[in-house]
Amino acid sequence: MTALLEARGVVKRFGGLTAVDQVDLSVGTGEMVGLIGPNGSGKTTLFDCLSRVLDIDAGSIGFNGADITRYRPHHVARLGMSRTFQLIRVYPELTVSENLELSIQWERMGMRGLFSRTDAATLRKVDSLLEFLQLARLRDERAGTLSGGQRRLLEIGMALMSEPKLVLLDEATSGVNPTLVADIADRLLEVNRNDGVAFLLVEHNVQFVADLCERVVVLNHGAKLAEGTPQQIMRDPAVIEAYFGAKAEGAT
Repeated sequence: MTALLEARGVVKRFGGLTAVDQVDLSVGTGEMVGLIGPNGSGKTTLFDCLSRVLDIDAGSIGFNGADITRYRPHHVARLGMSRTFQLIRVYPELTVSENLELSIQWERMGMRGLFSRTDAATLRKVDSLLEFLQLARLRDERAGTLSGGQRRLLEIGMALMSEPKLVLLDEATSGVNPTLVADIADRLLEVNRNDGVAFLLVEHNVQFVADLCERVVVLNHGAKLAEGTPQQIMRDPAVIEAYFGAKAEGAT
């Protein structure tokens, strides 16, 4: 499988704390990879490094054939990488459809064209995504009035507006009603299978990752602890000990 994202020896320090410690990670074209680990293991910090929100102290990051180690976030976005955040980021005073329109205006034209008239192709894309995400009936509602799950779906839609090659998805199920979790999983699988969009998923919901991903990477204390299929990961004694704080032989 061709590597779309390739991180090698990534290190990120905050003063005397090493938050990401010599991490190697790759995502192939059209692949869905899970990134899991206990609280404070460095998952979101690694996301910030990969999407170039944070500069790294050592290592290299390649994406879509380019060395993006020193790129800025908007340059990476234009290469085809988009992301969501652990805390949902939508514009609460704008309508659902305006949130989607604004996301594509930013990706394509930056600040100068942010509030220019939305073109017909973008409006068609908005309509298509609203139907796909089952948000069409809410298109004229302010985003701040949506439920947590609906806002999460909207944020995913904003990430998909630019037709990315890779989406970094941070805690897609956090704060989401369990009845909507299955809908989110279905939408992600459909985009992956039909459009070939790759995903790197940070998740606490291990079952969600197991249902979607063929490969899982586990972080602990900023370093890679394990990598393998979901079944291998869930049987790994080191992973069990990291999550539950008990020796594997005492865990069920």
